[in-house]
Amino acid sequence: MTAEPDLRREPLNTVRQPLDIVRGPLDPERGPRPLDPDALTVLSLPMHDPRVRPLLDELAVEYDTRYGDLFGRDGVAEELNRYPAEEFAGPGGALLVIQEHGESIAGGAFRRYDDATAELKRIWTHSAHRRRGLARLVMAELEALAVHRGYTRLYLTTGPRQPEAKYLYLATGYEPQFDLDADPETIGPLAFTKDLSGRRPQN
Repeated sequence: MTAEPDLRREPLNTVRQPLDIVRGPLDPERGPRPLDPDALTVLSLPMHDPRVRPLLDELAVEYDTRYGDLFGRDGVAEELNRYPAEEFAGPGGALLVIQEHGESIAGGAFRRYDDATAELKRIWTHSAHRRRGLARLVMAELEALAVHRGYTRLYLTTGPRQPEAKYLYLATGYEPQFDLDADPETIGPLAFTKDLSGRRPQN
């Protein structure tokens, strides 16, 4: 995998995973296609960059499908535009997109939550590229960059109708700030935190 520096030319972490556990789009005859880490590029981009558009478009569809009855008309757009694009720019924020052969297939972002904490947002994997380990890769890249920027803690929330996101965060070391035995619909946004204070920036 190659990694392009962000707008401040900071190095990003390069993460490789064993090909026998990282799988790609399903082939009905041969199963998931292996992911080649060398074919991936990590880009740090401004929100208005056209390579970010697939991320935002699919997030809008995802949110509307799962929460349209809660958000109401225009609610999805309001949610996606809740934070100014500047909050996802350096040095306090970042927006990363992973491309494979020039196609944007996964991404995520963070913004400053407080002086020590970055809030992860917009974690996304293209619907045609799920089950490839890309979400974990996005998380690892965002965490490495957050450490490089001086953050010692991460905070995020996910919706009550996204169980796969909840299990991803639990599996990657995030601590739930809610009762796991409670009905998620009675909680609302599900908050998680992760301590980064023991990690050192990687060159």
